[in-house]
Amino acid sequence: MNTTRLHFVPFLLLFFSVFAFGQHKNLVTATLLAEENSIVISQEITYTNNSNTTLNEIYFNDWNHGFSGKNTPLAKRFAEEYHRNFHLARKKKRGNTKIESFTHNGNAATWERLKEQVDIIKVKLDVPLQPNESITFNLNYTVKLPSDEFTRYGYKSDGDFNLRFWYITPAAYRNGWKLYSNKNLDDLYTEQAEHTITLIYPKKYTVVSSADLQEESEKGITKLNASNVKEITILLRQNSEFKTFQTDKVNITTNLDADGLDEKKQAIAVDKVVQFIYEKLGDFPRKEMLISKIDNKKNPVYGLGQLPSFIRPFTDDFQYEVKVLKAILTKNLEESMWMDTRTEKWISDAIETYMLMVYAETYYPNMKLTGGLSKVWGVRSYEFAKLEFNDQYPFLFMLMARKNIDQPLSTSKDSLIKFNNNIANKYKAGVGLKYLKSYFDDTVIDEFVKEFYTKNRLQNATRADFQNLLESKAPKSIDWYFENYVDSRKRIDYKIKKVEKTDDSLQVTIKNKYKGNFPISLFGIKNDSVVSKYWVTDIGEKKTVTIPRDGVDRLVLNYDKIIPEFNQRDNWKSLNGFFANNKKLKFTFFKDAENPHYNQIFFVPIAQFNLYDGFTPGMRFYNKTFLTKRLLYDIKPSYGMRSKQIVGSGSISYRHDIDSESDLYFARFSMSGNYYHYEEDLAYTRLVPKITFGFRNPDFRSNQKEFLDFRYIIVQRDQPTRTDRIIENEPNYSVFNARYVYSNPDPIRHFTWFTDFQLAKRFSKVSFNLNYRKLFQDNRQLNVRFFFGKFLFNDTNSDFFSYALDRPTDYLFDYNYYGRSEDTGLFSQQLVVAEGGFKSKLDDPFSNNWIGTVNASYSIWKWIEAYGDMGMLKNTDVNTRFVYDSGIRLNLVPDYFELYIPVYSNNGWEIAQPGFDQRIRFIVTLSPKTLTKLFTRKWF
Repeated sequence: MNTTRLHFVPFLLLFFSVFAFGQHKNLVTATLLAEENSIVISQEITYTNNSNTTLNEIYFNDWNHGFSGKNTPLAKRFAEEYHRNFHLARKKKRGNTKIESFTHNGNAATWERLKEQVDIIKVKLDVPLQPNESITFNLNYTVKLPSDEFTRYGYKSDGDFNLRFWYITPAAYRNGWKLYSNKNLDDLYTEQAEHTITLIYPKKYTVVSSADLQEESEKGITKLNASNVKEITILLRQNSEFKTFQTDKVNITTNLDADGLDEKKQAIAVDKVVQFIYEKLGDFPRKEMLISKIDNKKNPVYGLGQLPSFIRPFTDDFQYEVKVLKAILTKNLEESMWMDTRTEKWISDAIETYMLMVYAETYYPNMKLTGGLSKVWGVRSYEFAKLEFNDQYPFLFMLMARKNIDQPLSTSKDSLIKFNNNIANKYKAGVGLKYLKSYFDDTVIDEFVKEFYTKNRLQNATRADFQNLLESKAPKSIDWYFENYVDSRKRIDYKIKKVEKTDDSLQVTIKNKYKGNFPISLFGIKNDSVVSKYWVTDIGEKKTVTIPRDGVDRLVLNYDKIIPEFNQRDNWKSLNGFFANNKKLKFTFFKDAENPHYNQIFFVPIAQFNLYDGFTPGMRFYNKTFLTKRLLYDIKPSYGMRSKQIVGSGSISYRHDIDSESDLYFARFSMSGNYYHYEEDLAYTRLVPKITFGFRNPDFRSNQKEFLDFRYIIVQRDQPTRTDRIIENEPNYSVFNARYVYSNPDPIRHFTWFTDFQLAKRFSKVSFNLNYRKLFQDNRQLNVRFFFGKFLFNDTNSDFFSYALDRPTDYLFDYNYYGRSEDTGLFSQQLVVAEGGFKSKLDDPFSNNWIGTVNASYSIWKWIEAYGDMGMLKNTDVNTRFVYDSGIRLNLVPDYFELYIPVYSNNGWEIAQPGFDQRIRFIVTLSPKTLTKLFTRKWF
């Protein structure tokens, strides 16, 4: 035995005894009532005022109570992300906390839940708590656990339990109370404490916990102890699949899927990861660490590793190591550095992502983003197959920047949209450290990360600690890093504007395309090899630098692509003449990643359908890569199998993103055209120039959007040669259309409206359309739509441009009618809820003067609803008419797949009339792009 260690032990114990002085204490006795999915808790909390402020009240976190209703911060969070399962869940699936008694010093405490944050408890103190004084609270309460289907914590359908954030803890005080509600972010901000938990449970369970010490006094009673931790996670299993891997640094208890590895290989992988983290960061905060499948599912290694095992492109060793590495890093940083978990999480995210990148560089330097697929014929030629594994980090951040929905790193976690919170901001934070490492060109960042972790391990670290240490270690000024990279959305985007050559030097002018001031790397390339590298700083609008010629034949900005630059397509300049800078065309099947050295054109087969062209196969040619571009074109030539003609559509658009503080965030200029048949043997041509302005709420999580459209629709229609077929009005016409749209959808309260103005040679009209959908507490849904339209003047002699009750003529060709000219048959039953919005076909359904209608439906049972429409319409020289209809709506997928079965209307009892099946109306959306929005809207 090492005697040096023995002599050191008393000093170590003394250190921890001093460190623990003033620490909060939490004593819990918890009895699990498994059949009732509840826990009866008796708790003693000793709170010490470690601040310099006298406290008149103390706040407590009761995150389990965040499940108690449909208007809590947690419930609202679910609604914002289009998760309806919580709102639709029965009451017994949602949790709550029922407090029987709350006392201190033997007297009843004065407490209340905050009105807008019911999972935060405020306790008013009878006597103010002075600095360094302590107070003891005694609580008795019952925790009704929620189903784990909402956040993966709670009771499981198989009878097991996942317990986290399940008991009451003090809120954190840092120059003021940090009152953070449960928003399914796993970022409980509470005081570190000495925890002692006695858990009483049915004997059939095995207890797995994050406690430092776990003792089973007898079957069904376990005592758990942990110091300097925020809370203790407990998993109760009837059949435990957990294994403990012992290393000389930390013991890892886990049930992560092994990806085909035997236990010996798992142990080797865990030890490899633990040694790496110890080498790069330092000591672990505790000797025991719990890593579960829940951790991996809530914070997975996004990407191809989530594909089914039979097509997974990575080796079992690599997949398991990266999965274990990320889980241990996350848990280690969470338990080591006690930062503000909501506003300063980007710091630990930066360290975690940076460590993931360093690990891949160290042990898998040749790993591609697509793993083994990068060598497969048919895949290896694609640009995405050539990307390195670490290229995913700037790539996925840039995905959001190109959409103009990226957010500053310093944004509070609960203000981040889901994709930014889970992926993009984490990756941007790690890439930022990688950026600095390249800028410093030495080991400064590696040393900084280790020193920051070591100094702040088991301490209340802050951003100021991070910034001060980094600035002290940096050999160059890094004001730009915090001002522009961390605290703003400023873009990094440069181009080589011009190069002037002399015999021994090059004068390079670099243009800054945005306002951000960032350093940019300039590489000299000769025969595809790097011969020189320079850093250019303080560029302003543009800057000219002189560098040695060194025989280079090409200059490239950001050649190693370490800098997360907005656009790399204009980063290079050849010195071999003007034509050497021209990019060649490259045709690629299906979408691909960007190659800045080519003009990429993608092609993919498509198929469409309408009654007159029939099945319409074609080929789509477009330039949109995985990362969207400003200038986009999309051309779809097709062949109508029934019409025997070439048909199709095409568009070109330019989007100008606006990253200012104003609500206006983009302007799009576009031109589109269509050529299809609108009736048997009759084609139409439609050309639409358009300008769109987009406005959004400064809170990016808000679903509220506003749009202002200006377009000019030019339509030309073939004229029939047969005398028995007549085209109403002139076959060719043009309409100016201006529309303002307000949209604020979510699954609980959907609200949209627009106002529309149209001006043509022979008519002008205005209209207003409002849609409201409300999901009530009893899970019934109300849908209400209101429409009003009025002609300003109307010199037409038919109803082609008139308002319609049930089936608009669609003279602007905006609606996806499969048989737009049909009056009978299946295709005439297709419903587009527009204008009057009626479902029954009534006599004289058109109005050439004005129309006003209300459409409503209400839930009967699940997706079965009753609907009713009523309205009034006025034709010139005809009395105003009152119209109505009613029936049953099968709302299978709202707006995408619905059936309307008429019952009673102005026509009488339709359900009893002949040809009833021909009166049923349907809504069917076949567009894959439209359907995918049902899923992607949860992330963006």
